[in-house]
Amino acid sequence: MEIEDKTPQNISQSETESISEAQGHSTAEVTTPLPHREGQGGESAVSSFISNVRRNLFSRLDRYIMAKFLGTYVFSIVLIITIAVVFDFSENSDKFASNHAPMAGLAYYYLDFVPFYANMFSALFVFISVIFFTAKLAENSEIIAMLSTGMSFSRLLRPYLISSALIAALSFYLGSEVIPRGSVDRIQFEYRYKTSKNKKPQTATNLQLQVDTGVIAYIEFFDGIRKSGTHFSLDKFENKQLISHLTAERIEYDTLADERFHWKLWRVKIRTLKGLREQIVTKELMDSVILMEPSDFLPISNIETTMTNSELLAYIDKQQLRGAGGIKVFEVEYHKRFSSPFAAFILSTIGLCLSFRKRKGGMGGSLGIGIALSAAYVMFQTISSTFAINSNWPAIIAAWTPNVIFTAIAFWLYRKSLR
Repeated sequence: MEIEDKTPQNISQSETESISEAQGHSTAEVTTPLPHREGQGGESAVSSFISNVRRNLFSRLDRYIMAKFLGTYVFSIVLIITIAVVFDFSENSDKFASNHAPMAGLAYYYLDFVPFYANMFSALFVFISVIFFTAKLAENSEIIAMLSTGMSFSRLLRPYLISSALIAALSFYLGSEVIPRGSVDRIQFEYRYKTSKNKKPQTATNLQLQVDTGVIAYIEFFDGIRKSGTHFSLDKFENKQLISHLTAERIEYDTLADERFHWKLWRVKIRTLKGLREQIVTKELMDSVILMEPSDFLPISNIETTMTNSELLAYIDKQQLRGAGGIKVFEVEYHKRFSSPFAAFILSTIGLCLSFRKRKGGMGGSLGIGIALSAAYVMFQTISSTFAINSNWPAIIAAWTPNVIFTAIAFWLYRKSLR
C-alpha cells in the first residue's frame, strides 16, 4: 500500500524519518520534533534552572505564607501609622495654625513623617504581624495540616526568614539613604512650626574645637542667625610647639562664596613664632579658609537622623579629629542602622515559636506575650542607648545588646519548638 507523501518541504530529513517510522508501527505515536534553533538549548537550560529554583525555594506553601506575612505587615504599618498621624496632627494643630504653617509644607512634612516612624518601628511591626497571622493560621488548623504532612518546624520557618530578609533589606536601604534626606525638611518644619523658637539654639559661647591636625580654633561668642562671632583665635602647633597664633575681633561666614569653609576676619593680628624670633602681621580685613562651619558651633537636636551612612562616618571622623565631645549619639545612630534591620529575623523567629501551636484561648494569649516582648525590646534599646551616650559604653555594644539578648530567647524558643 502506497502512502502519499504530504510532508512539507521545510521539514528536515530527520523529521521525515520520524514520521515514516511512526507510520510503520501501529502502536507508536506520531511525533514531530520542533526544528532546532540556535541558542535554544542554552535558553531552555536557563529557564529550567530558574523554574527549579522557584520550585525548591518558593513553593506554593512558601508563597502563601509570605503573602500572609507581608500583607499583614503592610496592613499593620498603615493602620498604626495612620493613627499616629491623626494623633500628631490633633496635638499640634494649634501650633500649626498659630505659626501659619502652609498646607503644602504640612503635606510634605507628613510624607516624611510616615516613612521615618514606620522604619523606626519596622521590627516591632514584623513581630506583631507574625504573631497575629500565625496565630490565625493555627486557630484554623492550617499549621497542624502542614506539620501532619511531615514538614519540619525548620522548613516551616523558611518563608518567615525569607520575608524577614526582604523587609530587612528594604528597611536598611530606606534608613541609610532615603529617609535621612527627607528628615532634613522634617526637622526644619518641626523647628519652625512645631517647636518653640527658644528651643532651637541660636547663640553659643566659649567654644573650642580642633579644625585640622594641630589647628585649634576658639570663639568667645557666635550668633547663628548672622553667622558671625567675636573674639576669635586660631592656634597652630607642630610637634606640640606653638608656631602661629591668629586673633580677630570679629569673624563672619561667607555665604556668597562658591566653596565651603570661607570666612571673613576683621582686625586681624597674626603672630608667627620661629624659635626665639617672633613676627607680627596686622590686617584690617582678611579672607581665609578655615575647616569649620556655623553648624559646628550650633549643634541641632536629632541632626544625626538627617545624615546618610557615609555622611555619618565622615562626621564622626571629623569630630574625633577635632577632639570634640558628644559624638556618641552619632555612633549609636550609625550602629543602630545595622542592628535594627537584623532584628526582623530574631523577632519573626520568636513570633513563630510563640504562636504556631493552637491554643485553647485563641490568639489573645500570643498577642499579649508579643506586645509584652515588644515593650521589653524597646526598653532594652532605650536603656542601652542611654548608657552608651551618658557613660563609656562602646556604641556598637549598646546598639547590638538588645539583639544579643533576644537572639538567646529566640534560640531557646526554637529548640523548645523542635520538641
